[in-house]
Amino acid sequence: MKITLKLLILTIVTGCLSSHAQTPPISGMDNLEWEKIMPGIWKASIGETQLNALDYATAPKIEAIEKLGETSFPLNRESTQYLLGSSRASIRLPLDETEKIYGLGLEFEGINRRGNVYTLKVDHYGGVQGYTHAPVPFYISSKGYGVLINSSKRVKIHVGVGNRKDGKLPIPIDRTTGKNWAARPLSDAVEASVEGKGMEIYVFGGRNLLEVVQRYNLFNGGGVLPPKWGLGFWHRMNTHSSANDVYKEIEDFKKYDFPLDVIGLEPGWQDFAYPCSFDWDKTRFPNPEEFVQTLLDKDIRVNLWENPYVAPTSTLYNDISPYTGSHTVWLGEVPDFTMEEAQKAILHHHQKNHIDIGVSGYKFDEVDGYDVWLWPDHATFPSGNDAVEMRQLYGLIMQEMFSDHFKKQNKRTYGLVRSSYTGASNKDFVLYSDYYGHEGFVTALVNSSLSGLLWTPEIRSAKSAEEWIRRFQTVSFSPMMQLNAWASSTKPWSFPEVTDMVRDVVELRQKLLPYLYTAFYEYNQKGIPPFRAMVLESGYRSSEQIKDGKLDDSKNPYAEQNRIEVTD
Repeated sequence: MKITLKLLILTIVTGCLSSHAQTPPISGMDNLEWEKIMPGIWKASIGETQLNALDYATAPKIEAIEKLGETSFPLNRESTQYLLGSSRASIRLPLDETEKIYGLGLEFEGINRRGNVYTLKVDHYGGVQGYTHAPVPFYISSKGYGVLINSSKRVKIHVGVGNRKDGKLPIPIDRTTGKNWAARPLSDAVEASVEGKGMEIYVFGGRNLLEVVQRYNLFNGGGVLPPKWGLGFWHRMNTHSSANDVYKEIEDFKKYDFPLDVIGLEPGWQDFAYPCSFDWDKTRFPNPEEFVQTLLDKDIRVNLWENPYVAPTSTLYNDISPYTGSHTVWLGEVPDFTMEEAQKAILHHHQKNHIDIGVSGYKFDEVDGYDVWLWPDHATFPSGNDAVEMRQLYGLIMQEMFSDHFKKQNKRTYGLVRSSYTGASNKDFVLYSDYYGHEGFVTALVNSSLSGLLWTPEIRSAKSAEEWIRRFQTVSFSPMMQLNAWASSTKPWSFPEVTDMVRDVVELRQKLLPYLYTAFYEYNQKGIPPFRAMVLESGYRSSEQIKDGKLDDSKNPYAEQNRIEVTD
């Protein structure tokens, strides 16, 4: 047996759930009422919601969903329940003893979510369960169904953790004298709640896990179909680079015989950054029109870095300031992009100063976390929308705004974004992060495919030539092959002893472009992720292996074990 992924620390429980002929009644909870809205898709609503993430998703591909055929409702309806309190809404959905749960957005550790509690908060990844760039409240079960908890509040979800006294309970075991005592006894439910007045719940059926994910992606418009150049090789310049530095870099790529499809300009292209002016620095780029056209003539696209916070020195400032929030980020004003006026102001500025001269796309940074940087939960916005919901949806709204803007002009774009959420599969953006652990690269790629996301592990630097080539190899099989040298100034040839090997990898990427483009077409038309977890593949079998935990009065007082996934 071969170990494929190290999973999160979970509890091994060998005791069986008590036998019940029927699901016991849950006190104080009401049954959810399900409405079939499309083949294999059901919806239930409780209470009221404010901002709706699905309002920023692309319209469903109904015909493609219909081609998948009908499926029966995959849950015991009597076991799907909710409770609506004065300040919190919660649901309880059934969970069998052997079910594995996958998804919940972009995660860098593990794949099976069962046995843990997640607070799904858009944030810079920091090891907290659920704090991540794209904490999508969508999970899929090994039994062949998926659940979307549609709320723009922060969803707190107990995945098989927490035992109601009126639910199915395991047989209690005395910790001192018995065996297999568990700190987290096996639970018979997924329980989720939001601090708010309601939520929507969607259930997606399927004959297998891939079909469940297909339905979810198609429900959100299918997957993105990037331009061919977007799947080529990207190189981001040092932030202090000038137009002349870029020209020299391009000549060096030619000298070392490396393909180059996109040049990314980092903060220094602007005359003020952190917050941003969105205006060209005329010292480094005295003639932006000529610069962009020169690169286009060489068949190289230009991608501009920015964060959305508007500097007082920006020529955009007066137009957008009336439509910004109560708090600043790095002393820049925060546009309320739920307002049409704010969207018009930012898009007009970008069109006039960037897109009209040939800029092909953007990298939207700093829309995820930390709390010490971004606006507080009690901030106010002129639209009246809640600051927590704004934080959850901010990156998604920016993706929708710019994707739609380019589409209206019949222009293709492909870019990067630092946060995302529900319904992002059809957006022209790839997630990235300041995550540097190579081991987590593959795990994040795996998990992103389960939640309608694209994620790229950027190449930045390495401690050795071997690590350098390994990072190139990994990134070559991701939605975007990019070297981000914004601080390091690294080049593909920075480790001379493996330059030929790196070139081979980049050339392999170029040779794979027809296959990659076909895979993305399948994503667009059928909802099949182009890079996906093995659990979505037909015939894949996995089991779990337990490594014994050792009782320790300081480091491991509950003697929890490590669960790892293995494949036959």
